Amino acid sequence: MSSREDQLKAFDRLLSIMDELRAQCPWDRKQTLQSLRHLTIEETYELGDAILDNDLEEVKKELGDLLLHIVFYSKIGSETNDFDITDVANSISDKLINRHPHIYGDVKVTNEEDVKRNWENLKLKEGKKSVLEGVPKSLPALVKASRIQDKVAGVGFDWEEPQQVFEKLQEELGELQHEINEEHQENMESEFGDVLFSMINYARFLNINPENALERTNKKFIKRFQYLEQKAKENSKSIQEMTLAEMDIFWEEAKKL
Repeated sequence: MSSREDQLKAFDRLLSIMDELRAQCPWDRKQTLQSLRHLTIEETYELGDAILDNDLEEVKKELGDLLLHIVFYSKIGSETNDFDITDVANSISDKLINRHPHIYGDVKVTNEEDVKRNWENLKLKEGKKSVLEGVPKSLPALVKASRIQDKVAGVGFDWEEPQQVFEKLQEELGELQHEINEEHQENMESEFGDVLFSMINYARFLNINPENALERTNKKFIKRFQYLEQKAKENSKSIQEMTLAEMDIFWEEAKKL
């Protein structure tokens, strides 16, 4: 692995390139915080894909893309004298030191849960009115639900045993079925949301990341369905022309593969 000197040299090279691009490239010169935002979100999802695929070469590339965005935002901030890359690095360093008194202070912890509780309590002492303030409003609903549950569990608002969560899930399923039987569409949607929320909470007790689990299933389904489409093509049929029975044969083949 590279030395600290090489790491700093590589980072300095990136900063120099960013300066040059901002000064000389018409596209880079035109960008703003707002214009880069959607690109940053896209890059973050691409990194997530690479991590799920365990494609480490792609992870390296996507991390580079995200690092470029951080440097880009910092460069824009420096042009308005609001902040620069030094402020960004010092800000996160200060936060890490303040949030880890068990490393940089005299606080004692025994496990990961103690660390998480201290983290949330420190945030409240910093002036946050709610432990949920740190959950971004624009997060996808599934990820947001998972983060909400993590946050409140960090201050002790949680179930004690996985079985309690499973029983709650069964209760929510029963309430959903009741609304389905009554054909109350609005209530059905509400209860369906409760079921999903309980499922996400149960995943947490099983040490399963629900977003990763669902995305892995998405990828698995796509591969199997595309296998089915390929088999239809090999048999000179369109997917619409196949019967469900024919589809099922190829679907089972795909599962075995």
